[in-house]
Amino acid sequence: MIRGLCCILWGMEKAQIYTDENTGERTRIYTDVNTDEHRSWRESMNFEGVFELLLESFKKGEVKFALIGGFAVADAGYPRTTQDIDFLVAGEDMAKVKHLMLSYGYDIIHESKDVSNFLGKMKELGNVDFLHAHRKYAEAMLERAESKEILDGKFITKIVTPEDIIGLKVQSSFNDKKRYHQDMADIEAIIKANYKNLYMELIKEYFELFNRGDELKQILEKLGHAD
Repeated sequence: MIRGLCCILWGMEKAQIYTDENTGERTRIYTDVNTDEHRSWRESMNFEGVFELLLESFKKGEVKFALIGGFAVADAGYPRTTQDIDFLVAGEDMAKVKHLMLSYGYDIIHESKDVSNFLGKMKELGNVDFLHAHRKYAEAMLERAESKEILDGKFITKIVTPEDIIGLKVQSSFNDKKRYHQDMADIEAIIKANYKNLYMELIKEYFELFNRGDELKQILEKLGHAD
């Protein structure tokens, strides 16, 4: 698989080396932050408060975004616990998002062309991650996103479609083998819960982008939807 294909949705970077200008010390920062300290931070996150803060600010700032991650998976019919908030944001709007996040008391723990990860200075702010939509597939996901209720109707926000949740998980399971089993379980559950209404041609396209068509066939066979 060539690198260009791996980067079709948003990129495949999982870590970046930072060099301290004063000491010369080199540090590897991962986009999947999972230390005990950060897990404790995320477990204390006030989701309702953070959504109230960010959704209103994004609206005022005319930020083009959609919810992804655990909340999107739950909306697609597979509720499970999540410890952070994940957004897909138009690449041209990330400067505004960065300014907002810093002004609200978040620190940047990783930043690249494709992703930005923020961690609140207070535990209640938790961990908020952003994928930057600057490639055609990700930009199309933003266009297809639909307004849905979250947190028992407390908020209405754009959420990517079930097909596009699957597309994101096809790539993340390819880029990070540690995520493979959870991502594939999510994909199977989303297909099972939404099969009658899914645009299967798009899902097939996502799998074929990574030469993984056989894996989709196996899922469909398992669910009794083989061609």
